[in-house]
Amino acid sequence: MQDQNKKNIASKEEDYRAIRQVLGGDNAAFEILQKKYAKLIAALIRRMVKNEDDVDDLTQETFIKAFRALRKFQFGFSFSAWIYRIASNTCIDFLRKKRFTVISLTKHTPGETEDMEMEIVDDSHLPDVLVINDERRAAIRDAISSLPDNYRRIIMLRHEKELDYKEISEMLDIPLGTVKAHLFRARKILYTTLKKHEYLFLSD
Repeated sequence: MQDQNKKNIASKEEDYRAIRQVLGGDNAAFEILQKKYAKLIAALIRRMVKNEDDVDDLTQETFIKAFRALRKFQFGFSFSAWIYRIASNTCIDFLRKKRFTVISLTKHTPGETEDMEMEIVDDSHLPDVLVINDERRAAIRDAISSLPDNYRRIIMLRHEKELDYKEISEMLDIPLGTVKAHLFRARKILYTTLKKHEYLFLSD
């Protein structure tokens, strides 16, 4: 038990050192935290989201959010618990948004058949949503167009063509690890670029 406590304390101090380095301007030190917790975060997300490419995407998004919010981290608390909470919230938000615009009418009244099942758009606040969505699309389009060519191509294949990681790897004839690395860097650039439009991307 005492040895385990020592290991936990050493691990926490290791995290704190990396965080202080990042806050001091050494962004590369964040890779220490990413390598240390990537598998644990992916495992947590996998329990909530089954599609493996979505797991990879959400893992990357979790670390990008953590990087952006690192100045809000409170020393004295566990970094692992902090980033677990970010991962959990990221998954919940992802799942919520997948269901956000469509309401399924699955309960049948007498005389109905399954062929009569419908889906309708939840347009209770449609005018506001349309305006915000137009601004979001414009901001995202501009941010994507400013990416380096190799990053922009991968982002568009993943999010516009909806190809999975393996398909992108085969199409561009590059290793799967390169696809994931380029996606992570591209998303990091996009998050930074879109920060000035942050009000458009707050949870609805």
